[in-house]
Amino acid sequence: MDIINNKILITGGSSGIGLALAIKLANLGNQVIITGRDRKKLQSISAEHNLSTFCCDLTKEDDIRALVAEVNAEHPDLNILINNAGIQYNYSFINEATSQRIDEETSTNLTAVMKLCAALIPSFLGGKESAIVNISSSLSFVPKRSAPVYSATKAGIHIFTKALRYQLQGSNIKVFEVIPPLVDTPMTEGRGRNKMSPAELVEEFIQGLEDDKFIMNIGRVKILKMIHRISPYLADSLVKNN
Repeated sequence: MDIINNKILITGGSSGIGLALAIKLANLGNQVIITGRDRKKLQSISAEHNLSTFCCDLTKEDDIRALVAEVNAEHPDLNILINNAGIQYNYSFINEATSQRIDEETSTNLTAVMKLCAALIPSFLGGKESAIVNISSSLSFVPKRSAPVYSATKAGIHIFTKALRYQLQGSNIKVFEVIPPLVDTPMTEGRGRNKMSPAELVEEFIQGLEDDKFIMNIGRVKILKMIHRISPYLADSLVKNN
């Protein structure tokens, strides 16, 4: 995959993995558009870095339509979509689960990804080399007890990405899945230890993109995948209470 001279849309690009990716890819010579929900934060990022921004809430259908309309009108040469936006709530279905939390996690982590792919793939087809990049999670194959909905949405992302890759075989669109370990982001604040930095993840991601590594097991996920192959029970026990 060519990693320069692209036009790239990154959802959830105002912090953490998304922002680190956006800055790195812009510095490599790409034009990058990021989305987020905090307008003031986006304005500050735009002023500090060479990034375009679009404020939207991916849980809202009207915001997704507005984003797609903006891209089609202002950025018809967009050729890479990185679905990075994600929300994780930790709660128990015994006494804490609510429809609002479930809807917010599923719409942000899974449904919005599918809708953006459906809306943008037709404009990618037949053009220059293009890519869909979906950010998954190690919790897609070893779920965490306290994050059942998040784990389920990431399992859905894994299967959706694989099936989408099948559909787009032979086209100009490459489909990547990035499976990070626990990364030091605002979403993981106060959770776990020995977190990977967003900068470290970005370096592995860039190399994987250049090498057309369609499933990128990042950092310690490689070890967890190996353990899971040998003993799924051991892998589950290492993660479920983390």
